[in-house]
Amino acid sequence: MTLPLETVGHDQLRLLVLTPDYADFLWLTALLANDPETSPDSTWCPDLVDCDDLIRNATFDVIVWDCVFHSGSETAFLQYLAVASEGRPVLALSAEASRDRAQELLASGAADYLSRQELDRWSLRRAVKFLWYREQLANSAHTQLGRGVASGFINRDLFFDRLQQALLRAQRGSYRLALLHLNIDDFRSINESFGYQKSDQLMIKLASQVRHGLRRVDSLMRIGGDELAIIVEKIEDSLDITQIIRKVVGALDEPISIDGQSVVVSASLGVATYPEAGDSPENLMRRANRAMFEAKRDPGTSYRFYDRQLHISAGYQLRLEADLRNALRGDELELYYQPRIDLASDDVRGVECLLRWNHPKRGLVGPDEFIPVAERSGLIVPIGYWVIEQACKRLKESAELGFPGLVFAVNLSFRQFHDRKMTETIFRIIFNANVDTSLLELELTESAMMHDPEYAKRCLRELNQLGISFALDDFGTGFSSLSHLQDLPISLVKIDKSFVQALGESAGAEHIIRAIISLAHSLQISVVAEGVETESQLEFLRQQHCDEIQGYYYARPMPWADLVQFLNKRGQSACLQL
Repeated sequence: MTLPLETVGHDQLRLLVLTPDYADFLWLTALLANDPETSPDSTWCPDLVDCDDLIRNATFDVIVWDCVFHSGSETAFLQYLAVASEGRPVLALSAEASRDRAQELLASGAADYLSRQELDRWSLRRAVKFLWYREQLANSAHTQLGRGVASGFINRDLFFDRLQQALLRAQRGSYRLALLHLNIDDFRSINESFGYQKSDQLMIKLASQVRHGLRRVDSLMRIGGDELAIIVEKIEDSLDITQIIRKVVGALDEPISIDGQSVVVSASLGVATYPEAGDSPENLMRRANRAMFEAKRDPGTSYRFYDRQLHISAGYQLRLEADLRNALRGDELELYYQPRIDLASDDVRGVECLLRWNHPKRGLVGPDEFIPVAERSGLIVPIGYWVIEQACKRLKESAELGFPGLVFAVNLSFRQFHDRKMTETIFRIIFNANVDTSLLELELTESAMMHDPEYAKRCLRELNQLGISFALDDFGTGFSSLSHLQDLPISLVKIDKSFVQALGESAGAEHIIRAIISLAHSLQISVVAEGVETESQLEFLRQQHCDEIQGYYYARPMPWADLVQFLNKRGQSACLQL
């Protein structure tokens, strides 16, 4: 029986033959010649050097592989073919009888096996046709799945059946599989803004964008109003799945046009892999779902892998979050201050205010441990305002102690920009404190601008009109720093400590620091280098005319009482030098 051309997709078989012997290539193509159903367009590859390029870039339907053609291991090469060819069927050939080799090669990933002892025109044609038609039917099934997604069709039973079949293939072939559970963030707001029909169109367009980033062997289905599931087959390691996730995230970042409006959505992805996370559709789906909800804690489009320790970690995080709420009410939080030194005058020009937590049981908890918890839970917003309030209090006190003109820098979390009353709240804090606003500096990172760039710009301009200055922290580590320098009221940039600490070890770090200082100064923006610990680092920055430095070379972060003592000692030293 022949399949109609519209089912098959094209009327000529495209064959890739991997054999070192040209005579064998001619023999095989001659066996397939003059057949009205096949008459293949055949490509010969005799060399491993050209193999990878052909497999990844040429268009073909079936691979005919001579088992003597490999790079040292038949099994490893066959697994490579299965991954590199994105699931194209492989017909294996060797001199051994089928009873001796077929089972082993099929288990390693071959779609079929023929022995040269049994090979003739009819057996080869029958095997090639079968693999070709099976591939076309599989493509048709994927097309039907695609049509289901494109029509808004939701069928969880069909999805679980597809996942079960994929798991069986993974078990037979001894390869890994991944399930991605994708949920659109705040889909209710999209429904309220555009209505259910337009929101459905948005999901259809989004699914189409995501589909373009997947391989032919991967399956995409819509399993809920705001949910997609992706089955990723034949993965070698976590790098494979990470590359696919990056493509999915890239597709999500592309704006979608609805009713003439450009809409950008964010989504949370949970990833569960077979066999690590389970060997049944229900287990994989449940664990991918759990990882997805963990990803919801992060801002914007984010993903998490399921981890067996996830529930333990989540329990610890919840306890830490509860303790942090009590800390804010129970006066357990404290500011430490790290001086910034002017390289021209050697004076203390300002201090960075750094948050510390004196836990009643754990002692001093480091910011790397509790700040992420504060950000994920939203506690960072009231904590951030508390920090600004404390900084204003110390700013006023420093003037009364005889240190006028000392700048107090406070880190501004990206979560602050989720608060639509941020400008109003900060204005109220500085008004009540009655301080010189030109001495208050807010440090922000590029991630703080990503949630709602237009709102963030408006907030910064309003606060800048009050006299508050802004610093861009970790400069040089992001992707859009230059545009921020042009568009925002930035008066200072901070060179990330990773560049400073690489001085003397990396010529690239020296070039980057020179470029940052030159660029900033050309825009009349001051530069602070973080993480300065050695005399050689200090001397290099001095030669490059860096404005200020901050780091252990001069002082570690310290409590307020120690800072006052530090300032007094430096003041006395300055008087003695005069």
